Order: sequence, then C-alpha cells, then structure tokens
Amino acid sequence: MTRAKPGWRDRICRALLVAAMLCPASAAQAGVMTKAMIQERFPSPLIVGEKDPQLPVWPIFKQDATTTRLAGYVFESIDLAPIPGFSGTPPNLLVALDAKGVFLDVRVLSQHEPVFLDGLGEAPLRRFALQYKGLSLQQNIKIGSGSRRGEEGDGANAHIDGVAKATASVRIINQTLLSAALRVARAKLGFAAGRDPDRIARVRRDTYAPMDWDALLRAGLVQRVRLTRGAVERAFAGNGMDASQGAPDDAFAELYVTWLNAPAVGRNLLGEAGWQRLLGGIDDGDHAFLVIGTGSYSFVGDDFVRGAVPDRLALRQGELPIELRDLDVDDALKLPAALLRADTKVFRVIGPAGLDPARPLDFALRVTRSRGALYPERVSRDFPVRYELPASQVQLPDSDGKSWHGIWRARAWELGVLGAALALLAFVLARPAWLVADETRLARWRTGYLMFTLLFVGWFAQGQLSIVNITAVLQALLVGRALGFLLYDPISLSLWAFVVVTLVLWGRGTFCGWLCPFGALQELVAQLAQALGVRRRRLHRDVDARLKAIKYLLLAGILAVAAASPAWTDRVVEIEPFKTAITLNFVRAWPYVLWAAGLVVASAFVYKGFCRYLCPLGAGLALLGRVRVLRWIPRRSECGTPCQTCRHRCDYQAIRPGGAIVYEECFQCLDCVAIHHSEERCPPLIAKRRERVFVLRPAPARSGDPRGRAP
Repeated sequence: MTRAKPGWRDRICRALLVAAMLCPASAAQAGVMTKAMIQERFPSPLIVGEKDPQLPVWPIFKQDATTTRLAGYVFESIDLAPIPGFSGTPPNLLVALDAKGVFLDVRVLSQHEPVFLDGLGEAPLRRFALQYKGLSLQQNIKIGSGSRRGEEGDGANAHIDGVAKATASVRIINQTLLSAALRVARAKLGFAAGRDPDRIARVRRDTYAPMDWDALLRAGLVQRVRLTRGAVERAFAGNGMDASQGAPDDAFAELYVTWLNAPAVGRNLLGEAGWQRLLGGIDDGDHAFLVIGTGSYSFVGDDFVRGAVPDRLALRQGELPIELRDLDVDDALKLPAALLRADTKVFRVIGPAGLDPARPLDFALRVTRSRGALYPERVSRDFPVRYELPASQVQLPDSDGKSWHGIWRARAWELGVLGAALALLAFVLARPAWLVADETRLARWRTGYLMFTLLFVGWFAQGQLSIVNITAVLQALLVGRALGFLLYDPISLSLWAFVVVTLVLWGRGTFCGWLCPFGALQELVAQLAQALGVRRRRLHRDVDARLKAIKYLLLAGILAVAAASPAWTDRVVEIEPFKTAITLNFVRAWPYVLWAAGLVVASAFVYKGFCRYLCPLGAGLALLGRVRVLRWIPRRSECGTPCQTCRHRCDYQAIRPGGAIVYEECFQCLDCVAIHHSEERCPPLIAKRRERVFVLRPAPARSGDPRGRAP
C-alpha cells in the first residue's frame, strides 16, 4: 500500500507530460473582423477601404463634399500585439486611430482575464477601454492610482482610471493597446520606430552654463562636418557626371548642427528671452535643430520655400526617416563673425515622431546631378552627417507604469514587506527548534502568520497563486508565446519564485501550509470553530486516501482542457474558489459565492477539506514537490511501532501507520516536530524519562561519629 500511491501519481505525471508533448499546438490567435463587420461599426459618412496586404489594418475614409480624405485606420490588437493575459490568451481590442494618432474608438472584442470572467464582469473592462477615446499617442497615458486616479491630463500627460482588483490585467490591456497602436503609427503615420513617447529620453532643462561658440564646439554641443570636393567627385565617379572644379581638398560643404532647444545651446545662442520664445513656439516633446552651412553647396537650395521640408537635408534615426520642417525664429543668433553670412535654418521635429535624444541622429546631405537637356537623367548621392547629443544633456526615461518595470517599482514597498516575511518564514522553517519548544508559542506564531497571509498577501496584495497561473503558462508554451505577461504581477511572481525553491527543499507544504490565502482562511475558520466547540470529523484513512486522489484527477482534466480549449479552461478552473473568496472578497454571482462559502464552512467540520481533496494547484505542487531533497521531519525507531501519537494528532492525515511521512500531503504545520521534541508529549521521550535511575548518595560523615551519622 505504501508504494501504490506514488506509483499512480508517477503514472499521472508521465501521462500529463506525454499529453503536453503530443498535443498539437493551438493555432495562433488571429483577428476575426471582416470588412462588412468593420463597416457596420463605422457607418456612413465613413467608408472602409480594403485591408492592407502588408499590415493588417483597414483604412477608413470620410466624405467631405466632393473630396474623400483619410480619417484613420482600424485594426485588431491581436494581429499586431498578441500579448498573453493571465489565462495565457491575448485580449483582442478593436482600435480606431485617426491620421494624427488620436484614438477614435477602443472596444473589447474578446478577453479571457479570470478577474473579468464571471468575476467583476466585463463591464468595468469595457468602461476602462472607452477612456482612451480622444487621447493621443503623443500623450503619456498613465493608469491612475490613489490620489492621481482620474486626474485630468495636462496635454502632454493623460491619466485614466484603473480597475480595482484587476491592476495587472488592465496594465496588460494597456500594453496591448499601445503596442498595437504604435506599430500602426510607425508604419502608417510616420512615428519613428514606434516608440512610446514616454519611453524615450528627454533633453534636460537644468544644464545651462555660459558658453560661447568655441566652448559649445569643444563640449560637443555643436558638431561640425566638412565635405570635400574630392569626396563628392569620388561618389559620382564613373557615371559621366564628374564636375571637378577646384582642388580635391577644397570645402564643398561644411555643416554645423546643434540641438537648439537644449538650454546650454539655446540660452547661449538666443539669450534667455529668445530661448523662451523658441520653447513657446514648439509643443512639449518637439525638438528644434539649428543647421548652419558654408561652402559652395547650400543644404537648402535656391528653390526652398519657408515652412517646407528641405529636399537636400534628411534626418533618420535607426531605420526610419524623421521629418524636418522649417521653423521661423526671429531672434538673432549669437554666432561668430565668419558664420553671420552662412545659410542658417532652424528645423522642427514634432514629438509624435518619437525622436530619442539618447540615440545618434543621422542627417544626410543630398547632392543631385543631372545630364541631358530634354529628358535629364538625375543621380543623387547622400553624404552622412552624424550628430549625437552629449550624455550630460540627456534625461533617461522614468517609467510611468506602462511596462512591467514601472509596476515593480510602484509596488516596491509591498515587495519589501513580502520579501521580509518570506525570509523570516524560511529561517523559522530551517531552524524550528526555538519555535517548537513551546506549544503555545507555535500556535500563536502560526495563527499570526496565517493572518498575515490572508490579510496582506491575499486580500491586500492580491497574491493568491492559482491553477490559472499554470494553465496560462501551458497555453502560452503550446502556441509559442513568450511568458513576459507573468512580469505584470510582481507579488505572484515573487511568491512563485519562493515556492519553487521551497518545493526543492521541503516540498508542497511551505506554500499550502503557510502562504496560500484561501488555505489560511480555512484554517482560521477551523480554529474559530474549534474554539466554539464545533466537533471536527476525522475520516477513516482509507476514505481519506481515496478522496485525496480526486485532486490529481481534477488537475489532469484541467490541463487537458487547457491544452485543447482556452474558452472551456475559463470554466473548469472555477473549481478553485480563490478568485471568489480572495480576489473579489465574495462580491460575485451567488453560485460562485455559495461554492466558496460552502468550502470555507466545510473546513470547520473536515479540516481544510478543499486543500486536501479538491485543490488542483495543490495536486500540481505535490507532484512537483517529489523533487524534494530533504526529509526534514525527524523520526525515531519507535515512530509507528508502537507510537502512533503524531499520526493521530496530524490533522492532515499525512502520516502512515508505519510512521512514514507522506510529504506530498504534508502541510508543514510543525505539530509533529513539536511533539517529537517534547518530553511531555512524545511517548518515547516520556518513557525514557521514567526509566531514569536516580542514585542517592549518603551525606558526608561528621567528625566524632564513627558511623558517619550526625550526633
């Protein structure tokens, strides 16, 4: 009998692994909308064009009198940014973006977030998505929290309401929306590199120091590039367009480039008043570049029109072009006398272009030559002009919480409290002698820690681990998705890291006995019931063993469904009452509340019955815990033969009649360890104490008494 249970557990484990390997990966999620469905959602006067063959977007047009203008693009987020949610399935949003990067509409098409499925319901999520309407990609869209929730934006920033109890899920929705929209903006609207405007560096405003032109050159704030005639002629050599005039080392063009809105440059060249006027003439996030050219070749050309985009000068950052547009600056520049007659222009780059001051800029001077009179042949060559703003002038971005980095920083104090609590628990479990030396001390410490687990880890920090975490990872692996979505819940991920380590050391018991909020709730209710005189029922060991097999069957069924159908997975995981009791505080539809409350009440009569018999997560941890390396519960030869004290006192019935510990069912409560060390409670120690022989020695003899007795 002692070998039967491990045998079938091994077989179940092997079957699950084989099923996972043989199960064909589900087809990658894709969009579901058709042109007709899009047209129905965006009716006349809007016209839906044909789906782009290169990028899965529909252009939408608006009839304006006799002209038809582009109104924007409509797309599904799952086609462009399939970021898995906590069920392992990406949410799918229908997004309409206008030609300037403003959200026309955001709707939820489908989602599998556990907290929004029969929990809070989809209504809060739909209200959350509607807040994006009217916001722009050039704004820093921040999910409000605390005092800033619902705060009005200041133009460059926009704050929207989050959803209580669903912080991590709405951040995944936010990341999905922005990633998909920025990809469209990059490809269709000219946003450089598709970077979130709040995730790029900024030009610092606190770096002013008085400097003249030569000092700016030495500091690298003004950078100079000289192009010789010889270099130009070599570029055009062999095509019959040679035009050699002058020596090869003569200057063909000489360019000076500088970042004019940097205070160290702008305040020195324009003066304080002129620099402030420059900043007032551009939007927050825009950039202004001063370009000065000397030599025989002008970078603007004779046909250049003010306010236009120059033909001869281009700008790129990375692989994408960035538009330069002429900007009028009326203030006189403080330039050296030799440059007063040079070609001087200020160019503007708008913020939505996504230009990053921390990365090099690649300007290009285009030289074009032609031959022939009637149908001239034109040949152009680009000559690079690289500019890099010194690092001292750049402020690297601070995350606003859109990415997982910001979420971890925002919850730093919670992680600190959790880390300290986990470290304390690990220390106590590794060296329990002091704690188990006193039965009352152990009981009080355990009750206190369970209250911390329920109140802080569970209800406050929302750190209830669940079988949903395992099914989400399984589904993501089956379709080849990354597991980065786990990073959006730092409390749960930190707990999982701790649980993985303790599985190797001690087995399942560390989490199930100390760190599961629903388990803590059951145990605290059981303690209260016992204090009120409720009689606890202890099942026969054979019945107990059969009931414990149920959770392994439930685990196998849930994993099989997860591999085959994400939609059904959302239903079968409801065997767990964790979402109802811990995440939603019993605020849910009555069938779920009845199930969760019934399990809690049942724990007053059958000690932690759900954990022992029905919990699929506990079954998974029990199987994984078989890699445990320590037999940390001390045993004596008398344990089981004849002593049965620990077995009868074990509320989890995790000790066999022969005295062996069933670690897969042990919850690490330390009660048997305390009994083992107690001379008042452990029968073998009590028997040894009674067998001690006390040797009586006579008192020392007094002088004058030959018999050694006192007079």
